[in-house]
Amino acid sequence: MEQRISLVTLGVRDMARSVTFYEALGWQQTESPEGVTAFDLLGQTLGLFGLEDLAKDIGVPLDSLGHGAMTLAHNLRSTAEVDALMTRAEAAGARILKPAQDVFWGGYHGYFADPDGHIWEIAHNPMAPLRAGDGAFRWLGYGGE
Repeated sequence: MEQRISLVTLGVRDMARSVTFYEALGWQQTESPEGVTAFDLLGQTLGLFGLEDLAKDIGVPLDSLGHGAMTLAHNLRSTAEVDALMTRAEAAGARILKPAQDVFWGGYHGYFADPDGHIWEIAHNPMAPLRAGDGAFRWLGYGGE
């Protein structure tokens, strides 16, 4: 297995509400089959799929899908960008779980939950600078690359 994640799929209870939320954050849909909404990201895709349909597709009971202890992270180039995105997310309907603030590892971050409770960490990590141009993330950063 190659070291990459191609697609992150979120099970959502109300597709229209979730699509509206992610579009309010500035994301644009790409063409996808009926019942699925896809947002192409840098090197991967975020998919939204009805929660009941996801349970059926996996072959498990709906109530077994609960919320796992997982976060999705979105790193930015500055603390000001973190603050701006947290504000935009709240205006779009996110529930702020932890306001943006300095963190013990030297960065700056906050957490919000989307309309279905999926948790996003919005962060600036000065020890892991994003790649110039496309903003790609790598654990140890891109530095001068």
